[in-house]
Amino acid sequence: MCCPGPVSWTERLPAVGERRVAVRVTPDALRRIRGGHPWVYDRSIESARPDGSPGDLAVVFDRNRRFAAIGLWDPTSPIRLRILAVGDPVAIDAAWFAGRIADVARLRSGLLGGAPPGAVDRQGWRVVNGENDGLPGLVIDQYADTAVVKLYTSAWWPHLPSVVDGVVAATDASRVVLRLARNIERRPIDDGATLHGDPPTESVRFVENGLGFEADVITGQKTGHFLDQRHNRRRVRDLADGRRVLDVFSATGGFAVHAAAGGASSVLAVDRSEPTLAVAERNRRLNLHVAEVAACEMTSRAGDAFEVLDSLRSDRRTFDLVVVDPPSFTRRAADLAGALRAYGRLTSLALDVLEPGGVLVQASCSARVDVDDFHRTVGDAAASAGWRLDEFDRTAHDVDHPVSFPEGAYLKAGYWRATRLSGRR
Repeated sequence: MCCPGPVSWTERLPAVGERRVAVRVTPDALRRIRGGHPWVYDRSIESARPDGSPGDLAVVFDRNRRFAAIGLWDPTSPIRLRILAVGDPVAIDAAWFAGRIADVARLRSGLLGGAPPGAVDRQGWRVVNGENDGLPGLVIDQYADTAVVKLYTSAWWPHLPSVVDGVVAATDASRVVLRLARNIERRPIDDGATLHGDPPTESVRFVENGLGFEADVITGQKTGHFLDQRHNRRRVRDLADGRRVLDVFSATGGFAVHAAAGGASSVLAVDRSEPTLAVAERNRRLNLHVAEVAACEMTSRAGDAFEVLDSLRSDRRTFDLVVVDPPSFTRRAADLAGALRAYGRLTSLALDVLEPGGVLVQASCSARVDVDDFHRTVGDAAASAGWRLDEFDRTAHDVDHPVSFPEGAYLKAGYWRATRLSGRR
């Protein structure tokens, strides 16, 4: 008797439910849905029948039992319902998912220069930006020939085959890799699995702003690279000529390598993770054909960013350009006050090692931190430390990271020239 063949990954997934979950929500939630907000929290659900499983399609009805919206149901998440369509009834099926992904990919093509983004120097780009592209809880990035599908809710499991088919049809990717957010506990398919094409045998190389980088699409942070900071890295490259640069929370060296390419005389990359800094060094080596990179003295230091900054101050090390790009400090709303204190402390520590007249670049990727609160915190910390900051630029998300609802606006960054006030330390 023949042994059974290997089980396809599609056979491990739950089936798309045939029944629809009928949902009634609070008047305020219905108003927000009609206003374009993609999330409905559990506390806003008045009734849901039947109970439903993750990935079931749920229809929201108004008080007159008329169709209001349809979305993905996830009874395991505080975000109970993620909205896909509002207004008129629509069939959510494989064709709908494929069409939505194709529409977004075409839009990106126009924003990024008119050619298929994956075909331009085999670059990295965001194909689908989750809620902001009408596909809540789903992010798709492409690095050269590799697309990475990242799920942020179990509601996408039944629809994953349709998503993969849509990505393959809408892009020139020959490989699709799956990544999973930490909150997804039930995993019929492992994080890092290859869903289409041959599994990668090494990190994927791609181009950003004319420079070469590698993305660890299997185990790297996010989908393998931080694409949202691409335009800020280009801006730092423009500012770096002749400067001594400090890149704090360097990760895989995106800012550091761009600064080197911009003509920095030296770059010090700081990150807690030694393996991550090893990737930054490999990214530097990928660009040694660029004369400015070859001429730049790029070094690294592993350690806690706060402690390293304090140590650099004690050693009287100073820099002409300091980049501070920390991870999110606010996983919960209760973390907000602590996050603002952390940003203020980072500002003070960064100014301790910045030459008067130098440039501070500081960013926040905490969605719960309001842009005005962030900039006010930086300014107040600088004033308390005896510095005046003159802001000359303020940025947010790059063009392939659109924002369509308030919580989607997580990234903010500022550029300041720093002047030490007379008589202050």
